[in-house]
Amino acid sequence: QVHLVESGGGLVQAGGSLRLSCAASRPIFSINAMGWYRQAPGKQRELVASITSGGKTNYADSVEGRFTISRDNAKNTVYLQMNSLKPEDSADYYCNALMGLFVYWGQGTQVTVSS
Repeated sequence: QVHLVESGGGLVQAGGSLRLSCAASRPIFSINAMGWYRQAPGKQRELVASITSGGKTNYADSVEGRFTISRDNAKNTVYLQMNSLKPEDSADYYCNALMGLFVYWGQGTQVTVSS
């Protein structure tokens, strides 16, 4: 199993930046893929960005060019750098990990972007 703990959420003005962190309980090179999802009230949970153990990244169209996912294997941590934030980015953000046939989720961190 892998435990995931998110941090870095908060309140920010439109146009500002935040960096989210996801700390994993095991070396992330042993995890097939990790990603960030978000869920706003009344909406489906959606993929924001993902990164494989080989370093391949994928982004939602809505965040392409504004968000960057990265990893630090030494710290067992994945990051989501969020720039040029918009009010529509407001949501609970969740880290997830794919390992073998299993998917693991963190508890989430809230991001609120004010107009």
